[in-house]
Amino acid sequence: MSERLILTIDNGTQSVRALLFNLDGDLVGKGKREIEPYVSPHPGWAEQSAEYYWESLGEACRQLWADTDATPEQVAGIAVTTQRGTVVALDEHGEPVRPAITWLDQRSARVEGKVGFPWDPLFAVLGLNETIHRFRENTQATWLAQNEPEHWQRTRHFVLLSGFLNYRLTGQYRDSAGSQVGYIPFDYRRQQWAGPRDFKWKVMPLRRDMLPELVAPGERLGELTGPAADHLGLPAGLPVMAAASDKACEILGAGSHRETVGCMSYGTTATINLTSHRYIEPIRFMPPYPSAIPNHYCSEVMIYRGFWMVSWFKKQFGLREQHIAEERGIAPEALFDELVRDVPPGSMGLMLQPYWSPGVPQPGPEAKGSIIGFGDVHTRAHLYRAILEGLAYALREGKERLEKRGKVRMDRLRVAGGGSQSDVAMQLTADIFGLPAERPHTYETSGLGAAIDAAVGLGLHPDFDTAIDRMTRVGDRFEPDPETHRLYDRLYREVYCRMYDRLQPLYQSIREITGYPE
Repeated sequence: MSERLILTIDNGTQSVRALLFNLDGDLVGKGKREIEPYVSPHPGWAEQSAEYYWESLGEACRQLWADTDATPEQVAGIAVTTQRGTVVALDEHGEPVRPAITWLDQRSARVEGKVGFPWDPLFAVLGLNETIHRFRENTQATWLAQNEPEHWQRTRHFVLLSGFLNYRLTGQYRDSAGSQVGYIPFDYRRQQWAGPRDFKWKVMPLRRDMLPELVAPGERLGELTGPAADHLGLPAGLPVMAAASDKACEILGAGSHRETVGCMSYGTTATINLTSHRYIEPIRFMPPYPSAIPNHYCSEVMIYRGFWMVSWFKKQFGLREQHIAEERGIAPEALFDELVRDVPPGSMGLMLQPYWSPGVPQPGPEAKGSIIGFGDVHTRAHLYRAILEGLAYALREGKERLEKRGKVRMDRLRVAGGGSQSDVAMQLTADIFGLPAERPHTYETSGLGAAIDAAVGLGLHPDFDTAIDRMTRVGDRFEPDPETHRLYDRLYREVYCRMYDRLQPLYQSIREITGYPE
């Protein structure tokens, strides 16, 4: 009998990938379609055609079948994982009424009126007025109703990108509870839509019947329709299983399902997560997100721009390395690692705070990035290393917050995402945290996490513990150097941890004077 495989669709910010995994967690086939992350018809907008995602999915599958010896008949099931927070408005026929609004979008809705009793007094007592105001500003459904009423009147279904792709695959408005992250009326504790008395229904124009039915990760969403089967090059009728968001699947695929293992993602958004069956708020009143494991939570601290700053550096200061890489036919990342190998730990006093985008509540909405400690000894190589170190400092701060909130202690790190492919980034992470930093055996951890969900749901593995033990493992392990850790520990405690409090008044003045960030 031929080997049984799981097909996962990973629709990220910069590419759509069709991935084939076997039941040992080995990647046996891959098709990839690079995509434009967004178009911006107005300043601050970030949109993309939902049909573009669907067509890119089909192209990724066609490349997969052209480049692998595996056959469609070996596929036992399908699962989808996508970028978080991208929303799609559909009409009564299931067709998009306008482009999807991506998670990178910065438009703001008008905040009109109060929420009402008892919510307003409660928010005031708890110090949540700024947070709730920001939530209302960022709610895409409210913006659509206010600014594009003709589109909103045609909107019959309001789904995340995962819900749109699952609808196209099955013809049913069903989605995974593990994918629900965004400005929607979701109850994170119960991992279901919010109850009828929840304040979220009061501040957005959504109705319950506009939202998809939710099922737990690993449950069946439906079967592959004939047209979808043709699009993917698969037999019709295959089961489509619920997975979770890309971050949740990444954590699962990295094997970080125990509280003692911190999962870091060096992606466009950099994160550190703690997975638990307990509801642990990483910051008071900020909920943990749904895990890719049913009835579990991912407590997360996020650096919004994360490894985007590395891309920013490459674009602004790395043209030479990119040209050399093209001439040699190698990845530019290899040359950037070479660039910083001779820069000593601590970047000769150059310290970076990676708040390239504001946050709520920590850091606050006034936050900006900063770099201190410049001298005539510093080069762009020092700046590059300072970026990597600043991200690691910020995520160590997040780790300590998670440990305090969860009353646990992490004893090792699993690091996934594009930045994890840098040996320099991995070693300095181990040195800054003072913990072993482990790279998973596959780069495609989000897709692997979705495959684990499908394998358990299909009964190909009896439970999640068995599937994780069988399908995940450590690739490379980086041990901290004690002397380097001592240097980093002093810089972290005596400098980095004091930077935000010292600079916050200046950030606030910049915001008041210039109006940025809004």
